Amino acid sequence: MPSEQRCTMPAPSAATFDRLRSLVAIDDIDARQSKVIEEVFTGKELTTIPIGTAADVDAAFAKARKAQVEWAQRPIKERAAIFAKFRDLLMKNREFIMDVAQAETGKVRANAQEEIVSMLLNSRYYAQNAVEFLEPKQVQGLLPGLTKTVIRRQPKGVVGLIAPWNYPMALSISDAIPALIAGNAVVVKPDSQTPYCVLANVELLYEAGLPRDLMAIVPGPGSVVGAAIVAQCDYLMFTGSTATGLALAEQCAARLIGISAELGGKNPMIVTKGANLDTVAEAATRACFSNAGQLCVSIERIYVEDEIADEFIRKFADATNNFSMGTSYDYVHKMSSLISEDQVKTVSGHVDDARAKGATVIAGGNARPDVGPRFYEPTILTDVTEEMECCRNETFGPVVSIYRVADVEEAIAKANDTKYGLNASVWAANDAEGEAIAARLRAGSVNVNEGYGPSMGSVAAPMGGMKESGLGRRHGPDGILKYTEPQTVATSRVVNLGTPPGFSDETWQKMLTPLLDVVKYLPGR
Repeated sequence: MPSEQRCTMPAPSAATFDRLRSLVAIDDIDARQSKVIEEVFTGKELTTIPIGTAADVDAAFAKARKAQVEWAQRPIKERAAIFAKFRDLLMKNREFIMDVAQAETGKVRANAQEEIVSMLLNSRYYAQNAVEFLEPKQVQGLLPGLTKTVIRRQPKGVVGLIAPWNYPMALSISDAIPALIAGNAVVVKPDSQTPYCVLANVELLYEAGLPRDLMAIVPGPGSVVGAAIVAQCDYLMFTGSTATGLALAEQCAARLIGISAELGGKNPMIVTKGANLDTVAEAATRACFSNAGQLCVSIERIYVEDEIADEFIRKFADATNNFSMGTSYDYVHKMSSLISEDQVKTVSGHVDDARAKGATVIAGGNARPDVGPRFYEPTILTDVTEEMECCRNETFGPVVSIYRVADVEEAIAKANDTKYGLNASVWAANDAEGEAIAARLRAGSVNVNEGYGPSMGSVAAPMGGMKESGLGRRHGPDGILKYTEPQTVATSRVVNLGTPPGFSDETWQKMLTPLLDVVKYLPGR
């Protein structure tokens, strides 16, 4: 049974949240209703949040469109400088921001810090590289020397951003940063369970100098606020379930606007002979149970060569049973609460279904209301078969299934045998073997010798999914260029394509093709 300890630091008070509410940009919302925000660890009321309407979205877009025109005319360096200031403010206020993250999501402190790190890394990366990515670039024209061709990057306009509850800061603010630096305005619908995670950071952005109308936050249900955003935005960034992502993609396609979506995953880990099983077992607890498994890139399937399976299962079970969980606002614990009762029911349902159909529970397998109302033990299953709910469907909780395989070929085949393709993890005898396996996996990111952290934190590299795990990428050049429209400006100099004086149309046309053929001997740009 996982170890536990009680709270060693008090939760943020309701008064703290009330003071925050007085600062954030939700006063414009003409709400007749509000929603109670609870502290996830205890279920106690912290504060309330107004419930926005379609009219609130309309008002936000009207202001955002006006602000965006002026914003896009500012030099890229000037726009980027605001996010350098934001980094300083975030560092100064990070303890409070982590308190908010823990209170609304039930994260342990280390996972709340991951959110801080994401925002720091993204703000620094895009502030430092935006000019290189966005400045006009001259390329080879039709007639070298006679045609000047330049690619410019125009902002999309107003970006709609629908944020999830599991990493509500990293998957909202970190996505908004490149959109804003690229010259767009942003209208955000935070998840109804975690609005203050977004609002607390937006207040810091305002303090850093971001024009207030340029980034609007409209809390409310997806069926109302989310639908209104999708109906008006010029580009949509969404993180959430595959089912919702597919529906949103259809709506965006009907309007001929782009969408970037990070969706579900049933992420595999492969462990081969020669891997250090002590190291793998310890790292697997992070890969599978960080944020209570409520992470799109979390590992839910482990394929282990049969020769080492018994030893790995024993070591992994021991490490899991020592994986502490609890309700403290410090760094004592490693595993957090689930976000809601519905999430507890989903996790319990998958485990109970597997157990009833013959799966073996190696560790965990129980809800833990004695620790907190929404806690569930980190759980390891073996003997999982196709008819079990957890075999192919995403659990999105602290549950992982271990499968024995004859060799690496079978492990790769089974790892790829899924409709998802978001993340994967490989542990082998050496780096070269691990990287060779990684190259054969159909996943948007693969971590060799870790679970998800290195790829997630490598903000210069694209992150996203293959197959039904999404489309588009965050991070890297793709993460900012997707928020722009490439525009080609081609200027004819000295002569144009009309027949020059002194030539007949026939003579000119006969000369034109050989002239263009000369281009192949010129250095490309």
